[in-house]
Amino acid sequence: MTLARALVKNAAIGVAVADKPDDLKTFLQPGCAAAVWRRQPIPEFQSWVDALDPSTLPQGRIELRPEAVQSAVMALCHAAQTPRCHERDTLAGDISALAEIFSDLMQTPFLRLRLQSVTTNACRKFHIDAITARLICTYRGQGTQYGISPDGQDPARVFSVATGAPILLRGTLWPSRPASGLVHRSPPIEGTGETRLVLVLDAVDSPEDEN
Repeated sequence: MTLARALVKNAAIGVAVADKPDDLKTFLQPGCAAAVWRRQPIPEFQSWVDALDPSTLPQGRIELRPEAVQSAVMALCHAAQTPRCHERDTLAGDISALAEIFSDLMQTPFLRLRLQSVTTNACRKFHIDAITARLICTYRGQGTQYGISPDGQDPARVFSVATGAPILLRGTLWPSRPASGLVHRSPPIEGTGETRLVLVLDAVDSPEDEN
């Protein structure tokens, strides 16, 4: 595990790079704005999800307890007519595992789950989300882009998260200070023919929490 830091006035911008899930706890340290779990996708799974007809990619948004995630994702797969196979089970199992890791880290009883197929320039502007903390994992297509913004402008240097690698990001509601100086966005893909499959998990206190 490594923690890269840069100096920006009044901003927390350390980025932790984890080689195993336990290392993600560095995300809770002062001055750490993000953490990336550096993992490689399973080749057979990646070939399968990349080849799926975009119309069969599971999509949905729901607030639920972490232990209900796997069955909820399976229901989304059923609704989208995602082909039944070992790889579909792998997808649901991995999302469930990430939900457990994230909820344990954040000590949150509920999660807001969003699984989305993206073909446009959604969230193309660099920003910080109005949440406490968020996990993003791109299962298909280009991963999330991020960079350091000392003045609210677009970062001078942009980094991309690898496909299949989860990133944890602090939001504007993170309780401690200094505030995060790290911004992120979805990669602009409109007009390229690319389809991304993106998982977003937010930590929430209750199903009615709309922060």
